[in-house]
Amino acid sequence: MPVSPNGLSSELLEELAALAAEKVRGEGLRLMGEGGLLPELAQHLMQAALEAEMDEHLAAEAGRSGGRGSRSGGNMRNGYRTKKVMTEVGAVTVQVPRDRLGTFRPRMLPAYARRTGALDDLVISLTAKGLTSGEIVSHLAQTYGMTTTKETISTITDKALESMAEWRTRPLDPVYPVVFIDAVHVKIRDGHVANRPIYVAVAVTADGYREILGLWAGNGGEGAKYWQTVLTEIKNRGVRDVLMLVCDGLSALPDAVSTVWPQTVVQTCVVHLIRASLRYASRRDWAEVARDLKPVYTAVNEDEARQRLADFDATWGKRYPSIAGTWQRAWSEFVPFLGLPDAVRQVVYTTNAIESLNARYRRAAQACGHFPNEQAALKRLYLATLALDPTGRGRQRWNNRWKSALNEFDVLFDGRLTAGRV
Repeated sequence: MPVSPNGLSSELLEELAALAAEKVRGEGLRLMGEGGLLPELAQHLMQAALEAEMDEHLAAEAGRSGGRGSRSGGNMRNGYRTKKVMTEVGAVTVQVPRDRLGTFRPRMLPAYARRTGALDDLVISLTAKGLTSGEIVSHLAQTYGMTTTKETISTITDKALESMAEWRTRPLDPVYPVVFIDAVHVKIRDGHVANRPIYVAVAVTADGYREILGLWAGNGGEGAKYWQTVLTEIKNRGVRDVLMLVCDGLSALPDAVSTVWPQTVVQTCVVHLIRASLRYASRRDWAEVARDLKPVYTAVNEDEARQRLADFDATWGKRYPSIAGTWQRAWSEFVPFLGLPDAVRQVVYTTNAIESLNARYRRAAQACGHFPNEQAALKRLYLATLALDPTGRGRQRWNNRWKSALNEFDVLFDGRLTAGRV
């Protein structure tokens, strides 16, 4: 007998199709929510499963006691209790069978359970995609006819905290060509609402993929001790070497990097320098300012870059005198970029994968307005990470020319990349 991937026979599927057709001809077909076909089907299936569980339980007890339902103390059925359960297709009311001895514990609906696991997964998925608790409550009411609360949604998403802890301590690769440190600022209510940075470490793997290494809450005044703790944590998860670490003007970070990975080159993020420059310019001039800055970071060496920055300042200095100063203050951390081969520059500069990640994080954070504590903020961004990749690693191909960059990295860094993978 042909069966579907879910184990349903073709005859049963045809019967369900006939039932749906009958409803269409009658009162109209509604799949989910109150009066829907799927909740009705779910109710029948759950009821049948509960009855089967009870039969199995009584048979097992009869075998142990030597007489099912005997007056000497054997167990037997003892009526039902009504239970309303929220499922992923709508609210379902079932009659949970009871036994006389009170030993029946249904696996399908454990005691005190008011939701199925699939519904919890749905709520977590909707949260990961950026919906707020209020929006999820509204969505469940409109689509599934469910009445729930923001507090219930928060309780469901708290289940992600355990998996988040595992994700933040999972083993990592022994060597990464590049690690980017970036920050998303969120509002956290800690006595009063204040902007707090949530730092994200994003790596390019030796296979040319983006991998999100972790998330850390900061307080805006991080020193070398803080960064050494973060980097040591990454190292303890198996990262023996990082060839380049790219960041945005985090003054205490270079010292911490030299302590944890002495050979790592610290590089100021070019995109962040451009972003910082545009803050001083009128929006109408952004395109031209960005165009005239490009010769600075595409120069073949430091001397040419200095000349191009001087040319830029001659053009824009009177209108925006702070832009050239921004580059000059970051010059010592920007210079290593100029010594990189073109293939490596593409990896270090091409930050579309980071920008798309930050955009998703910002949307997730802004949708909530502010968070009651840093754990709630971390949970929200972790769920946003799951939306990118169910494994939580946020894997995404970095660029299509990785092989040439891989060879350049290995030559530039004296074989440390391939040696570290052994």
